[in-house]
Amino acid sequence: MLPEKKDDSNLWDMLDAAEAIKSFISGCSYQDYLKDRMLRGAVERHLEIIGEAAGRISREFRNEHGEIPWQRIIGLRNVLIHEYGDIEDILVWEVASLHIPDLIGKLERLIPHPPTDAQE
Repeated sequence: MLPEKKDDSNLWDMLDAAEAIKSFISGCSYQDYLKDRMLRGAVERHLEIIGEAAGRISREFRNEHGEIPWQRIIGLRNVLIHEYGDIEDILVWEVASLHIPDLIGKLERLIPHPPTDAQE
């Protein structure tokens, strides 16, 4: 089943935010992450975007693609938004450094390629 247009848009938002996180932490250690409040905020914000977009994906599409941990992604977004005082930096770091690269690969396989302009 092909994703709805709205699903495509949200998948692209998830991929864009995930790639941004990967870029933000490239070359950083956990200690670098802890010392940089702006970096922590940027990573957290983009994790929120990923979770918000995941929540907007149709239930049918999510059910068909169980390789993506939709509920965990949405749950992390909820913690970041509503329980921000309880955020554990090490857990956010682990998500960013260990799980985001895997998520990028999975999203890239789900997103349809844009049509080419040249018709041969």
